[in-house]
Amino acid sequence: MFEQLALLSLGEGGWGMALLAGALVTLSLALACVPLGLSLGLIVALGARSPRRWRRGLASAFATVFRGLPELLTLLIVYYGCQIGVQKLLAHFGHHTEVTINAFLAAMVAFSLVFAAFSSQVWLGAFKVVGKGQYEAAQVLGLSRATAFFKVILPQLTRVALPGLSNNWLSLLKDTSLVSTISLVDVMRQTNLAVSATKEPMLFYGSACLIYLFFSALSGRVFSYAEKRYSLGYRSQRT
Repeated sequence: MFEQLALLSLGEGGWGMALLAGALVTLSLALACVPLGLSLGLIVALGARSPRRWRRGLASAFATVFRGLPELLTLLIVYYGCQIGVQKLLAHFGHHTEVTINAFLAAMVAFSLVFAAFSSQVWLGAFKVVGKGQYEAAQVLGLSRATAFFKVILPQLTRVALPGLSNNWLSLLKDTSLVSTISLVDVMRQTNLAVSATKEPMLFYGSACLIYLFFSALSGRVFSYAEKRYSLGYRSQRT
């Protein structure tokens, strides 16, 4: 028993530091996807509400494609597709060379697209809750459309969307385990390496479970705090 636990030590001969390094990669990747995914998802939601048909069509196509494709397939298409595309572009200009795309960057782009597609539906639901009176009130106050959106509408959208976005975040966090397929050394990649070297699958897969559960529990606390924070002004107005 103690010999098995020694395999998780942070010192020489243990896999503790490797697992922690993989956990840092997992968390960094998930966090890197949030700004792009949330912003793009909001743009897609705005496009879906646009009076122009072509914008609604593009928004609908984007959401349908990246919600319908398996995350692993999206990851592989972005990773290998970008490499092939860049190689062909360089070959067109007479530069025949092998191109390798950074695995972290490819994963960030792929998961951001998926995160944007799912978050766009959450934003759309939030738009339905925020009444048109908010836009009219901002217009009466003389606020520009941009100022009204960022100062009046967006904070209310965020308050309504937070529960749904928290679910999207947890899905994103779990999806990052797929990056081991493109040789990015995350928690699952380190875990598989440790299992291959030590032949102790339950010990290391159990440790990976604890890491993901810790991230999930921590995320729950953060979103719970954020929801209370955004609800303070709303509650005070109602009372």
